[in-house]
Amino acid sequence: MARFAGVDLPRDKRIEVALTYIYGIGPTTAKNILEEANVSGDIRVKDLDEKQENAIRVIIDQIKTEGDLRRETALNIKRLMEIGSYRGIRHRKNLPSRGQRTRTNARTCKGPRRTVANKKK
Repeated sequence: MARFAGVDLPRDKRIEVALTYIYGIGPTTAKNILEEANVSGDIRVKDLDEKQENAIRVIIDQIKTEGDLRRETALNIKRLMEIGSYRGIRHRKNLPSRGQRTRTNARTCKGPRRTVANKKK
């Protein structure tokens, strides 16, 4: 089992898809990494040799992934909340922060419905 950035990649998947299991690496970044490392995206993870693994590992180490990226994201949200920006207030109230409507929908953020008396008219 190949291990990159502290994540065990599934052995039977194509390397292009398997790299997306790492937080911070999506399909486009995975393609760019493989292109830079001169590795075909069609190779399965179990078929990688040491040279290819090391080439991919060197490139991934240059990208901010996993714990560092999660920490940076959390700090950015915390900063927004501390300065009292609109987005920070929405995060604090656990509501959508990107302009979605909340009169209907937004149930994932708001949680289960709580009925209010005399709402029907």
